[in-house]
Amino acid sequence: MSLTAAVWIVILCALVMANLPFLLERRLAPWPWGPKGGALPGLVRWGLGLVFLAGLALWSWGTLTLVGGAFAGGGATTALFLLKLLASLLVAGLLLALPGRLGGEAGNRKSFFDRLLEVLVGYVLVGTLGFALELNLGNAFPQRWEFYAVTLALFLVLGYPGFVWRYMMRRRPR
Repeated sequence: MSLTAAVWIVILCALVMANLPFLLERRLAPWPWGPKGGALPGLVRWGLGLVFLAGLALWSWGTLTLVGGAFAGGGATTALFLLKLLASLLVAGLLLALPGRLGGEAGNRKSFFDRLLEVLVGYVLVGTLGFALELNLGNAFPQRWEFYAVTLALFLVLGYPGFVWRYMMRRRPR
């Protein structure tokens, strides 16, 4: 995989993940807090939250191992690498789709704080994918806090269209 293709994959994933919490009303992460009288008791919600964070850590480790350790040099290995990348993105999509299915809170609205935390989860997912692609290219560099501050700011800027759609657009009552 070329550097240009890897950069565009990360930018497109970042654009989608930065806007997704603002465009969807269902939860992308099972936070322990939630509406009173929800379908799940509090202790179960805390357990689901911990399982989600463990799944996120497992996905990150698996992506770094599979995608970062893969070599995309020849024709057959390139197809295998793209298959591993697609499988990693599919598992991430399933990881984000599961909390909305398990929560049973379809009629409740997410707060801004929930959306902000989901944006941060998306930042971690895209950052892990970007680091795995950088490992695949063979030139992973150590990063300091300045790198993460700048990339988080860029990620929030990419999420601005979703923020405008959710909070600043006037909607006519039906």
